[in-house]
Amino acid sequence: MTDSPPNPTRKQIRNTCETLALGIAGGIAVGVTGFPAGWLSGAILVISIAAIAGRPMTVPSSIARVTYVVMGISLGGTVTPETVAGMASWPMSIFLLTIAMVLLTAAVTLYLRLVHKWDISSALLGSFPGGLATVMVLAIENNANVRAVAVVQTVRVVAIALLLPAGLAALGLTGVPQFPAHRPPFSAPGELALLVGVSTTAAIAAQWLRFPGGLIFGAMVSSAVLHGAGWVTVNLPMWLTLLSFMVLGTITGTRFANMDIRTLRHLAAAAFGALVVGLAVAFACAVAAAWLLSLDAGPMTIAYAPGAIDAMMVLALALNYDAAFVGAHHLSRFVVVLAAMPLVVHIMQRMSRRAAETDAKDGKDEPAEGDRGELPRPGSQETARQEE
Repeated sequence: MTDSPPNPTRKQIRNTCETLALGIAGGIAVGVTGFPAGWLSGAILVISIAAIAGRPMTVPSSIARVTYVVMGISLGGTVTPETVAGMASWPMSIFLLTIAMVLLTAAVTLYLRLVHKWDISSALLGSFPGGLATVMVLAIENNANVRAVAVVQTVRVVAIALLLPAGLAALGLTGVPQFPAHRPPFSAPGELALLVGVSTTAAIAAQWLRFPGGLIFGAMVSSAVLHGAGWVTVNLPMWLTLLSFMVLGTITGTRFANMDIRTLRHLAAAAFGALVVGLAVAFACAVAAAWLLSLDAGPMTIAYAPGAIDAMMVLALALNYDAAFVGAHHLSRFVVVLAAMPLVVHIMQRMSRRAAETDAKDGKDEPAEGDRGELPRPGSQETARQEE
């Protein structure tokens, strides 16, 4: 996603049109086959391939903002008065989610540290299950391997959005369609106007207050309140909801723009190994939590998956799960990760310094970057040669 320039050039407009056309075509091609969440994953796949191949894949932030609001309204529309009655079991599930995220972070950190010999800061930042922007800032400030952390984190976000729907479908964990639960959108124009007006206002307010994922969460919460209270019984047209899926998939796929293929190949083993370890821990914790709380394993798996907040909520809707349940868990994960990240990094820095002091006293030399199995750090001569 890119910021919208005041006066976009013809080239920028052409690039945007090409990106959206490819994403929508990919979403339709996969979506019409009946593949779970195909409208989303098809767009991700096509745009990711095009971006890695060198095509200028960009989506202006203005289009992304409208998409988030539309998705939020659609997601909130899955809430019913019956859904609200089942919220009593959520606090315990969110508590178990916090434990699961601690175990996941520890497991992936150990994997990157022991198997791929990453330094402790890079391994820890590559393992955090969320907060990509914050992770990248901390990676720069703490002299971690920024490029390696970016690749591992990006692969996590994109691969989960692509692979999780297929895995759940193979296990027979998809739900019963929820879309037809509401009246046709234009059968009650007054309700539709109220829904769009209140949800859009709430989204803008949440964004202004710098609430995490403000546009989608503001729209989703307000839409959920209106539907959950029974004040509104209509939702957005199905075609608009599916279009928002495809645009989100397009936005997600653009994360691979300007990615050097040699860098991607070099880090592929670490990235996919970390993904497998993280998914295994998350899935085990989700199944255990579902068993303890007598909840369905499918929605719990999406709620515990370490994917992007917006993508996971859209997957919940696409897989016919309770999007409000999933959204509450991912917001909790996001807040916990952001709150814990600086503290954990500080602790690991102290541990790293102590280990370095111990090695110095024992007469041990720090291994070279190449011996640690890492890419050269930004600013090194080798990095400059690779980027030429």
